[in-house]
Amino acid sequence: MPYDRDSSWQLEAAEPNYTADELACMHAIADDLKRHMKAAKPKRYDHSLSVARTAERMACIYGENPYLARIAGLLHDWDKVLSPKEQMALADELGIDLGVDAHLVQPLLHGMTAARHLPDRYPTIDPSVWQAIERHTIGNAHMSRLDMIIFVADGIEPIRRDVDAIHDVRMMVDAREPLEDVYWTSFYHGVSYVIETQRYLYPGTLDIYNELALQRKPSRD
Repeated sequence: MPYDRDSSWQLEAAEPNYTADELACMHAIADDLKRHMKAAKPKRYDHSLSVARTAERMACIYGENPYLARIAGLLHDWDKVLSPKEQMALADELGIDLGVDAHLVQPLLHGMTAARHLPDRYPTIDPSVWQAIERHTIGNAHMSRLDMIIFVADGIEPIRRDVDAIHDVRMMVDAREPLEDVYWTSFYHGVSYVIETQRYLYPGTLDIYNELALQRKPSRD
């Protein structure tokens, strides 16, 4: 989805209170991200900071841990610095196999690869952060609330252009609608975008869609 630096949407939420240790960790990770990404991928760097801030605010709104949300937002696109070929090679090295040719799902791999190797770099970070990062590209039918926050924040952060689908999800968050409903709307808009742009739809995405649809609308038999 495209970026638009002129977007005026901002999510309003109470400012969280962090411990000194949490602040030190967030600052260290932000510095690492800057060195890793800013020069190589400046737009991706700006996006990562924006996702982190949006996820932090969503966590405050939905009663989740803003510290974990902010860290996950900062790190979610870490492997986007790699070229597509490098991402596929890393996925192969890490044993990631989605059951189809890697080039078909290359845009989905960076979350899974980062979630596999970044714990070695940051061993004290809660495992829930790595799960949220792993799931932010494909989603899952059984998302944690942190998973949903990162998935949604990635799609609605303010640098994203305010197209209708993104606007709908932003307004749901502004209205404090249930997080599960926000995630579902963000997910099916993502599926619709892939179909409308006639791109390859990973079969696992359709499986997730169907399971979520059944969860939301139980059989009437």
